[in-house]
Amino acid sequence: MHRIALIAAVALTLPAVASRAEPYWPEKARVYFIAPANGAVVSGKVEVKFGLSGVGVAPAGTDKPNVGHHHLLIDVETPRGDELMAPLPAGAQVKHFGGGQTETLLDLPPGRHKLQLILGDANHVPHDPPLVSDVIEIEVK
Repeated sequence: MHRIALIAAVALTLPAVASRAEPYWPEKARVYFIAPANGAVVSGKVEVKFGLSGVGVAPAGTDKPNVGHHHLLIDVETPRGDELMAPLPAGAQVKHFGGGQTETLLDLPPGRHKLQLILGDANHVPHDPPLVSDVIEIEVK
């Protein structure tokens, strides 16, 4: 009985905890493709332009609220779980734009390709929750 009373007394002294944490991003924040359009058929090098609204772009290393920098995922699945806890791996399928760039020119082989954008923090780690674009598909002739 004393144990229950002690637990109740401790619970009453603890500050109230909100049932839901505040999101990292403003409600209207989004990342998207300006170009190419989903379903586009292109030839040669592909001009890709990144869109961002509700938050800002800043170079890697900038540790401020409501900013990040782009990462372009090419023909890979959206990172999930533990993959979101570490810096995104740079390579042929994950392009880093740590200088704050908002566009690039891709040299993709002919065929269908899936593209997606994900914002990274100062250290290339996706935010919690991650800010990702819809996946678009393009065809390179």
